[in-house]
Amino acid sequence: MGLLDGKKALIFGVANDHSIAWGIAKALHDEGATVGFSSVEMLLEKRVRPLAESIGSTFVEPCDVQSDEQIRAVMDKWQAAHGEIDVLVHALAFAKREDLDGAYVDTSRDGFALALDVSAYSLVALVREARPILHRGSSVLTLTYYGAEKVVSHYNVMGVAKAALEASVRYLAADLGPDGIRVNAISAGPVRTLAAAGIAGFKKLYGSFAEVSPLRSNITIEDVGKTGLWLASDLSSAVTGEVIYVDGGFNVLGVPLAE
Repeated sequence: MGLLDGKKALIFGVANDHSIAWGIAKALHDEGATVGFSSVEMLLEKRVRPLAESIGSTFVEPCDVQSDEQIRAVMDKWQAAHGEIDVLVHALAFAKREDLDGAYVDTSRDGFALALDVSAYSLVALVREARPILHRGSSVLTLTYYGAEKVVSHYNVMGVAKAALEASVRYLAADLGPDGIRVNAISAGPVRTLAAAGIAGFKKLYGSFAEVSPLRSNITIEDVGKTGLWLASDLSSAVTGEVIYVDGGFNVLGVPLAE
């Protein structure tokens, strides 16, 4: 018996087998969940579908989350194929490279709007369109980062977008809580993902993380997947509106020094 036997999970944002979303997908699948995927069309056939097939998933749909119509179409297809959603995972973020490389003060107006739309508003849009097929006991998960709270070099507008995302988690938790639907975020430490590769200085950040974090180790997608599993399951039935850190304790440090 798995923790999620009979449960159905829809995951937005898997890019490849290094994605945190893939770590979550694997953890949910290993505990019995039926898992479906949606991602940007350019990644679908080459990267996402082979991963889906490796765990026996047949639901793989393209979606541009800047389009309410495309989000609605994915939800309609999911309802036709699987009925309700027990677990909805939002693992989506994007900002222009030039808005990450320079100073935050130089963020362009359209770059700011793009980052907030894809990285924060998309959670609101996904939940709104999924709401008719969410139910009491459903769990919504999203991914954030410590740059939402503290200044991280070269994170810039993405930090502001993640702050908006975390605030959205709280407001959505309040909106959906009376219906028994939970909404939470996982704040992971640095992980070598496709998205992280776009952040200048990430290799240096990643390399020193294990030297200063209390647990003295880097974070893996499996680490995040286990916490995702907990938030998806009934083991966290009274947890909502929270940001759960999976960062080896890094967020509790004031002035970290390598030994």
